Amino acid sequence: MAVSMKLFCVLVLFSLLYKGNCQCSVGNIKVSQSPTGSQVLGKTQWRVTISNNCGCSQLSILLDCVGYQTVENVDPAILNSAANVCLFNSGRPLLKSAPISFTYAWDNPYPFTPLSSTTYCG
Repeated sequence: MAVSMKLFCVLVLFSLLYKGNCQCSVGNIKVSQSPTGSQVLGKTQWRVTISNNCGCSQLSILLDCVGYQTVENVDPAILNSAANVCLFNSGRPLLKSAPISFTYAWDNPYPFTPLSSTTYCG
């Protein structure tokens, strides 16, 4: 009986720790950008890197794109702009260990604020 109780306690503790590591939110998605040093049609080229600092994957990431403009073509599989929202990475998972970068060109950097995502801890 004592062994069963210890095993139960270990399993409960492991379950709590595992779940705690997978509670991600849109706040775990980080957007950083910097100028590349290049110009495209007279506009500054910006390199954007989007990363996930949570242990679980995040998918179906939507970014605020109100007012976003570029003179450089961006691969729609990476950033697909529709009206005021952009679908990032075609909705595919963004892993913790695999940030994704793209470039665009405009006068000033655009903030690309994450709006929502779905967490997958499987």
